[in-house]
Amino acid sequence: MKKLPAIALTLLLASSAFVQQQWIRINQLGYLPDGIKVAVFGTKDNATPKNFQLIDSASGEVVLSTAASKDFGAYGPFTHTARLNFSSWKKTGTYRLKAGNAYSPYFRIANNVYNGAADFCLRYMRQQRSWFNPVLQDSCHTHDGYTMYGPMPDSTRIDVAGGWHDATDYLQYVTTSANATWHLLAAYRDFPQVFSDQYAANGLPGSNQVSDVLDEARWGLQWLLKMHPADNIMFNQIADDRDHKGLRLPKEDPFYGKGFERPVYFCTGEPQGLGKYKNKSTGVASTAGKFSSAFSLAAGIYGDADPALAALLRKRALSSYQMGVRQPGVCQTASVLSPYIYAEDNWTDDMELAAAGLYQQSREPRYLRDALKYSSQETITPWLGKDTANHYQWYPFINLGHYELAKSLPAAQRTTVTGYYREGISRVWKKAAANAFYRAIPFIWCSNNLTVSFAMQCYWYRQLTKDVAFRELEQANIDWLFGCNPWGTSMVYGLPANGDYPTDPHAAFSTVARLPVDGGLVDGPVYTAIYQNLIGIKLSEPDEYADFQSDLAVYHDDRGDYSTNEPTMDGTASLIYLLAAMAGEAPQQHTLAAGGIIRGNRHEKKLALVFTGDEFADGAAAISQNLKSATIKGSFFLTGNFYRQFPKVIQQLKRDGHYLGTHSDKHLLYCDWAHRDSTLVTQDSFRTDLRNAYRELEKAGVTKAAAPYFLPPYEWYNQQVADWTKAEGLQLISFTPGTRSNADYTYPDLKNYIGSREILDAIMAYEKGQEQGLNGFMLLLHIGTDPRRTDKFYPYLPALISRLKAKGYSFVRVDELLQP
Repeated sequence: MKKLPAIALTLLLASSAFVQQQWIRINQLGYLPDGIKVAVFGTKDNATPKNFQLIDSASGEVVLSTAASKDFGAYGPFTHTARLNFSSWKKTGTYRLKAGNAYSPYFRIANNVYNGAADFCLRYMRQQRSWFNPVLQDSCHTHDGYTMYGPMPDSTRIDVAGGWHDATDYLQYVTTSANATWHLLAAYRDFPQVFSDQYAANGLPGSNQVSDVLDEARWGLQWLLKMHPADNIMFNQIADDRDHKGLRLPKEDPFYGKGFERPVYFCTGEPQGLGKYKNKSTGVASTAGKFSSAFSLAAGIYGDADPALAALLRKRALSSYQMGVRQPGVCQTASVLSPYIYAEDNWTDDMELAAAGLYQQSREPRYLRDALKYSSQETITPWLGKDTANHYQWYPFINLGHYELAKSLPAAQRTTVTGYYREGISRVWKKAAANAFYRAIPFIWCSNNLTVSFAMQCYWYRQLTKDVAFRELEQANIDWLFGCNPWGTSMVYGLPANGDYPTDPHAAFSTVARLPVDGGLVDGPVYTAIYQNLIGIKLSEPDEYADFQSDLAVYHDDRGDYSTNEPTMDGTASLIYLLAAMAGEAPQQHTLAAGGIIRGNRHEKKLALVFTGDEFADGAAAISQNLKSATIKGSFFLTGNFYRQFPKVIQQLKRDGHYLGTHSDKHLLYCDWAHRDSTLVTQDSFRTDLRNAYRELEKAGVTKAAAPYFLPPYEWYNQQVADWTKAEGLQLISFTPGTRSNADYTYPDLKNYIGSREILDAIMAYEKGQEQGLNGFMLLLHIGTDPRRTDKFYPYLPALISRLKAKGYSFVRVDELLQP
């Protein structure tokens, strides 16, 4: 070995003797420019620093120097802690923090720090699939199963293959699967623009013109329909803890005395257990409510794309709800060999969510009354503000029904329901405010699941009320999940790619097959007292986080620790919703007006040629040929009238690869021309017309998922119409104003008539006169116009395209222009 110079050797010896005593914990995903940006300083020394610095990675310069918070004192392994709030810094870039002697890892501030994260976590959901597993490209548990406790004789064969495995074990519960399905559907409904289409319905790579999150939700729905196959037949779980035979890849399990078949437990509403241990079931409503809410939400989403499926979902939503009404109470999971079950103690929250979902689909007042009744029976999820709870005792950890109900209520009643959320959050805040991590989530088994859910409750409360009083608490819980915790690690496998995250989870895929468990949310820290009393835990390697364990809580990145480091399917599904919400929090690169997008990214030299049409198609052939000659794609928003009247035009546009969307069915006027806030149609008539329009798209071979943008008739709408559009899982868009291109429909008898040469000149004059030119423009023209306009614009289209190409513009479809 080459000898070191004396000075280098001295430095090496000095550094090896150094024992780190100070750390800065950050959200490794990064921070939104306009969001809350806080890190936590922790030390084993005697004091916290008074100031800290934000350092630009490129220049190495200090760009912000500001005061640290008060000393919050001891927390976990640290003797002193402080919050480092740099929310005032909004400039994008890559940075790190310095406080005392500690430097943080590098992190980004940018609007896209959450982009792709929700899609990434879908990888774990696909890995959890039972029946056909796309990660292994193999089938498993194909013989499920034989019935127990049902009205049919025990051991009756039933086909319930499918769904997701619950965690590293291969049990399957409606409790967690229905909740996961609801979260995936809600993520698609609320944030459709966040998700991509990179996988087919079977989970293998390949686009199928359906959002990947919707593909995954449908996998769950298909299994739920098998588990509730008839009006009075409802099953609760497949398999039991006889499954726990050690880490293995999913295949066929011969552990149950019936070959490869596994037991399927019927929902009786009474205690169950085939061995020593019995659960404490008192009814079926907790399971029935979860079934119903998932089915209702799905029925709304699939109403146009798959009417037959939507009809079945509505039927099952009602039949499961009625079973819950008839048999109130909890339906707990069953075990045989051990006392570990999902000991759910609440059910009115599930029935509230179910009633709210039925009301949203049917608008029948009785369901709204039921939802209000159930909401008053569990106003606050009982664990909020408490130090402990049993495993899954208050599931799904927050009252999802309050959010869905509040959206359907008038202002006065909404305040009551949102007040329930506020009180629950306040109870947590009273404890969280006392420590630097703003942590008051009990360190019980699956503490990360509680953390995700609580952050969602804070988010929903903020969305419903616009009250930002708990914004920093909300963000602290999100930051915790991605590294702002005593261990300094993300709790999601593989996220972020360059961060500290679990690499040795309690997961068969990673341990046995050496496959990544991408996107899986691990259970999270538990109280040290709980950890020390669990059965069968033995660490396989030295603890890399030994310096950060404490008498308060422990976390181990070790396959031997099933209590803190096992990924869970339902926790990951909830996280997908939360990450989608955070991606949606970033200020859009788009310009909005009254809830509609009217312009794409102003910083990219891209624009979309948008053509609308209702009764005229005289320009179709010329426009199609001009676009083809210029090798560009256009975007066509056409009414149902147009789709019915000009099918050959539609098919030609489809063959040419243009974006096909809708412009309504009957070209209704939605709001008054003089008083925009005065809506002229009801939500029901709007919904009916829009769904009829999408049926015409479906007939033309265009799915709703492939046409997520809606351009309203007359390009005239208001915030209410934009909200109604969002409720249908769509994004309203309109043209970018300023050029008068949309006046190409006018004819000389109209006061606003403008000639085509004048329109072309106006477009080019606008481009020249604006600093950002036509960047991000949706330049609207018409596919056909009234015969009284003889001066058609489409002959000028080649000149327009040529001039703009010469100025460096690229022409894209609207879905490319507006992609997140």
